[in-house]
Amino acid sequence: MDIETLANAHRIVGRRSELRSMLACIAAERNVLLEGPVGVGKTAIARAVAAGVGRDWIRVDGDGRYTEGKLVGHFDPPGVIEKGYQPELFVPGPLIRAMQAGAVLFINELNRMPEGVQNVLLPAMDEGQVHVPHMGTVHADAGFCVIATQNPAEFVATGHLSEALLDRFELVVLGHQAADEEVVIVRQDACCDPTDAIIETAVALTRATREDPRIRRGASVRAATAIADIATQLDGDVHAAAALALPTRIELLEGEEGTVSDVLEGLKKKT
Repeated sequence: MDIETLANAHRIVGRRSELRSMLACIAAERNVLLEGPVGVGKTAIARAVAAGVGRDWIRVDGDGRYTEGKLVGHFDPPGVIEKGYQPELFVPGPLIRAMQAGAVLFINELNRMPEGVQNVLLPAMDEGQVHVPHMGTVHADAGFCVIATQNPAEFVATGHLSEALLDRFELVVLGHQAADEEVVIVRQDACCDPTDAIIETAVALTRATREDPRIRRGASVRAATAIADIATQLDGDVHAAAALALPTRIELLEGEEGTVSDVLEGLKKKT
């Protein structure tokens, strides 16, 4: 499947260079780390690439409470008590299932995972194998790879990946897209048929949050879509819609004296 066909099939606006890079990495049997802020389409691009190369997709979401046992799998406790550690009693986790199926293991927000869980990935990515106690070594079928995402390290609740793990990844960085592409995305994703004027104002307002010096983390195009849909239900009042959609999606700088409401009032004057 060529890049244009792939992008159109998965409704991906722009991102042709990133798609080309990812497809090249997967074809070269490499693992890919996608880095970028929330809402820039990391998951959508990873899913499209997996489909484009004809691989099954197994997803894991990063969580500080996630354990190695969840990733690898476990033996059924009642069965072990009755029969001991028999292979048929093993319940494979997503890593083993992806390895055995030659599938893409997609790990969303890998840098939220505990270090011990991250380290389990090393032999799978390096040698295509994982040793499971009481069962032996599991070897990956052809096609197995890891595509992971991470938010930039300055985001709350994220950590740094180890040097050893980073050495097993190729890096594709995604930033926010150009204004005209974000307008197309909102028009495509909105469910309430907003007017062009509403969409353009919603995008401009959202983009302004990324440039305001009082804001540590601005909003993504996902916020613009929410604003456009809500504004359509509020007779076109984009600013009232923004007051509902933006507070949960922006983060003020630490020590900033104003409130989110104060900041939004200032942004209204710019749009």
